[in-house]
Amino acid sequence: MANNNKWVISGAPHVHGPESVTKIMWGVVIALIPAFLVSFYFFGLRALLVTFVTVVSCLFFEVLINALFFKRPGTLRDGSAMITGLLLALNLPAGIPLWMAAVGALIAIGIGKWAYGGLGSNPFNPALVGRVFLLISFPVAMTTWTLPRPLFGGGFLADAVTGPTPLAIAKEGLKAGQSVGDVMSQLPAYSDLFFGNMAGSIGEISAIALLIGGIYMLCRKIITWHIPVAFLGSAFVFAGILWCCAPDKFMDPVFHLLTGGMMLGAIFMATDMVTSPMTAGGKLLFGCGCGVLTILIRTFGAYPEGVSFAILIMNAFVPLINRACKPERFALAK
Repeated sequence: MANNNKWVISGAPHVHGPESVTKIMWGVVIALIPAFLVSFYFFGLRALLVTFVTVVSCLFFEVLINALFFKRPGTLRDGSAMITGLLLALNLPAGIPLWMAAVGALIAIGIGKWAYGGLGSNPFNPALVGRVFLLISFPVAMTTWTLPRPLFGGGFLADAVTGPTPLAIAKEGLKAGQSVGDVMSQLPAYSDLFFGNMAGSIGEISAIALLIGGIYMLCRKIITWHIPVAFLGSAFVFAGILWCCAPDKFMDPVFHLLTGGMMLGAIFMATDMVTSPMTAGGKLLFGCGCGVLTILIRTFGAYPEGVSFAILIMNAFVPLINRACKPERFALAK
């Protein structure tokens, strides 16, 4: 008599414990609160408006695509679509046209997530898929940065003023033959970079806010230390080697850590449990690859920023990393 019973295995992560996907997602939301408060302080209502559009669009496309093609129950309740919208907003300029933000949400949910079967099956971080699509498709809008104007200094309702990011200033200055000293004279002080007083994406500007969120997630055991430390450490070391070899041609490693999406990528994007390796050794290898690739793209590539591309490239290598870094099996005869 044939056995018609079937075992259905859902996508990763396969973790047994008191935590649920929904609890983890809400933990990430709480960790993002400091970054959103800083973005509101420096970019005003525009930061909230972009975030509202990306979150609502991601929720809408999640419901629509699931209803039309997959019909899985409860996908909206797991919180993954909301997190995708929040992280996408953090990776966008405050002045981006709102319809572009909605298109980015469609690409993030439709192609970055559901094209591979939904949560747990996507090999690439959906928010970064949406961001890179927008960057390639609408490069002018994605590289037009609103300058920070503190909330109590007239920035709440004032007209937006745009300008280059520190990474863009460094890239263009060094490309034009300026010395590092000349470039540094055009940049904000490192204290401003640390607290967020610089042009950039909504959620990447404040290193201290992102670090607070990262410490919270570490304490809650939402993430482990391996990827952030390996990411930031390898970027610091590699940038430091270049700087030591030619201090008048390459920016110092502290500059790289405090600018662009380095902190946001290392703490919130690369640590996505679906698109990152499973073992501690694999996470360290993954983080090191992200850090080195980021500095390579920033220093020698056409783009001043390289975090998104670095993470997506390393996402593609995760199956190989998992295969190479398998844990030792119990009860296996040697």
